[in-house]
Amino acid sequence: MSSSEFWLTTDRLALRRFGPNDQNWLTSLYADLEVTRYLGGTKTPAQVEEMMASRILRYYEDHPGLGIWMTLERATGDRIGFHLLNNIHGESTIQVGFALHQAAWGRGFATEMGRALVAYAFRDLRLARLAGTANLENLASQHVLQKIGLRRRGERVFTHPAYASQGPMAFFERDRFDWLEQAYPAASSGRS
Repeated sequence: MSSSEFWLTTDRLALRRFGPNDQNWLTSLYADLEVTRYLGGTKTPAQVEEMMASRILRYYEDHPGLGIWMTLERATGDRIGFHLLNNIHGESTIQVGFALHQAAWGRGFATEMGRALVAYAFRDLRLARLAGTANLENLASQHVLQKIGLRRRGERVFTHPAYASQGPMAFFERDRFDWLEQAYPAASSGRS
């Protein structure tokens, strides 16, 4: 794969759009009980096909700049998971999120690309606010959301069927200007 297919890169990772040829890979990811434990559970091939059509491929066109992207390790070209910037189901709130194959856990990949996506959301897209959610038991993902710059804002219950069975979720948020002040303190000190 050429580097021109990547739209966002970090030292070790790259993001690219999903394509129809990625459906089998995504089906295998959603068949893994451990990976999907905090993603609402496993999905059937038909459910993954529907997700690919509506929540991934069509979403790129309907919501420019947002989406769910394949995360690849740059050194090997291996597909290791996905990262996302999209609306929380049933809401206008934009969230940052991720899911990785078990082999990629514990290597800092979620944090590395998550930080790049937060910067993209605030600097390039100029989003006013960004959110993140994690199951209350999923302390690892909560920790990542904090490391990428989001702040815990308590718990929220989401009524959309994609989340309803999960009960209350840890809710994280960050305001663009607050993030900019921390990221660029000298530039924002003169702002009135």
